Amino acid sequence: MPYAVIEDLPSGLQARLPRHAQEIYLAAFNGAWETYGRYEPDRREEAAHRVAWAAVKHKYRKSGDRWISL
Repeated sequence: MPYAVIEDLPSGLQARLPRHAQEIYLAAFNGAWETYGRYEPDRREEAAHRVAWAAVKHKYRKSGDRWISL
């Protein structure tokens, strides 16, 4: 299901990703959720999470325990 606000994201994402990366994740997830509407619910959610992570990784990389901007 799409996320209305950043505070709705899984707590693990909120704890690890910088605010801007969370915004990217939310927008990408919601866009993918709409795009993959024809998929079964479990596959749709999995696809949306994969797209969202890919979007974050275009702007951030993990360094140790932190995500830093490229």
